[in-house]
Amino acid sequence: MSTSGSTRPTIYIALGSNQDEPVVQIDRALATLDAHDAIRVVAVSRLYRTPPWGVVEQPPFVNAAARLETSLSPESLLDVLVSVEQAAGRQRTLRWGPRSLDLDLLLYGDECLDTERLQLPHPRMHERAFVLVPLLDIAADIIIPARGRATDLLAEVDRSGIEAIR
Repeated sequence: MSTSGSTRPTIYIALGSNQDEPVVQIDRALATLDAHDAIRVVAVSRLYRTPPWGVVEQPPFVNAAARLETSLSPESLLDVLVSVEQAAGRQRTLRWGPRSLDLDLLLYGDECLDTERLQLPHPRMHERAFVLVPLLDIAADIIIPARGRATDLLAEVDRSGIEAIR
C-alpha cells in the first residue's frame, strides 16, 4: 500500500543498543534515517539506560523512540531499517542478546499487518517498558491498535531500572 498526497501515516520506531558506544549508535542511526530521501525524523524521545531484557547477562541498553514520516511502504521502510542495522555491525546471532543497533518498526499509522517478515503493530511492544517509556515521551496519548492506551499498558509492566540519560 502506498501513501499518496500530504496525509502520510505517523510512524514510530524503537531504537536500542548496548555495544560499540550505544549513544553514538543511536545518534548515527537517527542521522542516517533523516538523511534518507524518503524519510524524515520528526521527533525523538530522550535516551534511556535500561536493564537487559531476555538474556540478562549483558550490558545495559540505551533505548529511544522516534516518530518518522515517509513515503515508503512498511516493507520498504523495514528494508531501510535493516540496512541501517547492518551498517552499524548488527549480527543476528542470539535472540535478545547484545547488539550494536536494533531498530524496530512499532507502528505505521493504524495499519495492521501480519506477514512472515513484518507484524504491525509490533507484537510485543505493549509488554516492554523499554519501548513504552520512550514512546510516551513523543506520543503521550498514543493508542496501540488492538491493545489500548500506551499509558495504561505501561502501568502493567515492570519499569524498574529505567533512567533517562539525555
